[in-house]
Amino acid sequence: GMVMSVLAGVCLAATLAMFATGLSDLRQMLATKSVENIQFLPFLTTDANNLSWLGYGCLKGDGTVVTVNAIGATLQTLYILVYLYYSPAKRPVLLQVLLLLAVVITGYGYFTVLVDSGTRLTHLGLFCSVFTISMYLSPLADLAKVVRSKSTRCLSFPLTVTTLVASSSWTLYGLQLHDLYITVPNVPGIVTSLVRFWLFQRYRPEQDKPY
Repeated sequence: GMVMSVLAGVCLAATLAMFATGLSDLRQMLATKSVENIQFLPFLTTDANNLSWLGYGCLKGDGTVVTVNAIGATLQTLYILVYLYYSPAKRPVLLQVLLLLAVVITGYGYFTVLVDSGTRLTHLGLFCSVFTISMYLSPLADLAKVVRSKSTRCLSFPLTVTTLVASSSWTLYGLQLHDLYITVPNVPGIVTSLVRFWLFQRYRPEQDKPY
């Protein structure tokens, strides 16, 4: 019980710290009243991921999973609304948001109507796992860019640290619960974070070449 309480606390703190790295983007948007150099897709995919895990947490009755993802979904939705407000081209952004809503509603309908209650948790767990793995692997393009340019400017060091701590703590949390759906998708998060640390070491900021 004590181990689980500590792990739950670490998971909560590390994941919220990971979500909070987006606050710098929020501050930039509010200060410049512009969305220049801000990527929209991570907000959208993280929001969808949080909503999916929120459903899984509710279905399983896991308070830690519910709390983390409820706060995460709220933050990501806030980022999306601010981005939409300052975006000069609102139509494509709005279309992407509507697409996300359609996916969430379709998913909710599928898991509540078409999947019987006995296998619902398994189906949803598998869906969440695949989604999280694809999210952790999506920044691989950035890693390739770092190697090509020999510069780590496009990587965030605080995000790398928080991702490593969050992924490691969730992996241990999943192992304690014997829940593969929580354990497995967080392993790629550990691996990609370690690769980023290696890149920060290999291409230190002072070695950055102007380009």
